[in-house]
Amino acid sequence: MPLKDTNSQGKTRRHFLRGAGVALALPWMESMPLLAQKTAPNKPPTRFACIYFSNGVEPIHWWAKGSGASMEIGPGLQPMAPFREDIIFLRGLFNQQAVASTSPHLGRMPNMLSGAKVSLDPSDIRVGTTFDQVLSRSIGAHTAVPSLVLGIEPNELRLEDGVSMIYGSSISWASPTKPATKEIYPARAFDLLVGDGSGRQLDRSILDSVLQETHDLQPRVSRSDRRKLDEYLESIRDIETRIERAARQERLEGWRPTLSKPNMPRPADQLPQDVPSHMKLMLDIIVLAFQMDKTRVVTCMLNNDLSQMNFRFIEGVKGSLHLDLTHNGKAPEAEAMYLKTNQFHVQQFAYLLKRLKEIDEGGQSLFDSSLLMLCSNLFDGDAHSAEQMPIILAGRGNGTLQPGRVLDYLDQGDDQRRACSLYLSLMDKMGVRLDRFGDTDKRIVNL
Repeated sequence: MPLKDTNSQGKTRRHFLRGAGVALALPWMESMPLLAQKTAPNKPPTRFACIYFSNGVEPIHWWAKGSGASMEIGPGLQPMAPFREDIIFLRGLFNQQAVASTSPHLGRMPNMLSGAKVSLDPSDIRVGTTFDQVLSRSIGAHTAVPSLVLGIEPNELRLEDGVSMIYGSSISWASPTKPATKEIYPARAFDLLVGDGSGRQLDRSILDSVLQETHDLQPRVSRSDRRKLDEYLESIRDIETRIERAARQERLEGWRPTLSKPNMPRPADQLPQDVPSHMKLMLDIIVLAFQMDKTRVVTCMLNNDLSQMNFRFIEGVKGSLHLDLTHNGKAPEAEAMYLKTNQFHVQQFAYLLKRLKEIDEGGQSLFDSSLLMLCSNLFDGDAHSAEQMPIILAGRGNGTLQPGRVLDYLDQGDDQRRACSLYLSLMDKMGVRLDRFGDTDKRIVNL
């Protein structure tokens, strides 16, 4: 029986192109994700956040077994001890293209959330659209900011072993050729959510002028330049959409956010001068974004791949760069310091969980309505092992996720342990259903 053009609530599944006060309806297309309303109108929406740390883990310390309050966890996960009933420890998931890549870092990191092949040609930056951005395109219209992409370290444009370090700076990709814009300044991220009132808002007439000039230019450029121009236009359209959303704050659904104005001061303009303060501010901004319902999709990179971050602020770590600590040749002293950096990253995730659990949204916590993921692209950072990835899930996703478990896929066949199967399942829980994503059309079992 053919699909009709409406969902079970009778609402249209057609997509619209909007601009300059005109809405053009596109015909329903099978390739476009279906958006289902997963929560009742008077219930809070489901939010998703991915917290990423680079260069993997110390494998002998990264394990869990058992379930619920009696779950046993390895030393690398000790900050999760108070949250054992709130997490799912995933073992054995991987990306086939990462394993196959000849680049031990940059071929195994930007495809973390897409499962796509990474082009190692420095003249052809290409990976895959990540699933957070698929979510953003599908549910981003409900919020002022379709997705929030945060980081601590800046983008790097140099080459590493002949491959662009833009790969090592970006886990979120808006298209196969364009990483999503990452914000590392807490003040700018804050302003994106709430506005700073200092007259920095973009003038719509300037946008109109830029768009007109760009359209005039299109017929006169080469095919390759036209692709770049199209990506530029896409960015301008994104700004237009944000202006329109900022101008209309009305909500049609019955649910209202618990916070209408920020409950934290605006951060200082300059970057924080110490890593723990920087990370804490970014995590606080994620909480603020969710509580004000300014966005429902977030990624946050605690560090870049091949990170130059110095961890001497941790007691017992002797001023080594993160990259050096993770590539330690299994020297006992270096391994002990590597463990401390793993614990530090998990501690940041624990802080986010604690904050979300403290916020009541009318009978349930913000944590209860969230899907949260802590992950890294490598397992054994020293060995550049990508045969599995360290992944922890947390939250309850408005009742769609049952935490307090260990799910082990390592001994199952490759088709049963693809990370993209996890992403398909997570998108389902966010109300976005695709027939296929990345390298699979299968959902993960038992989630």
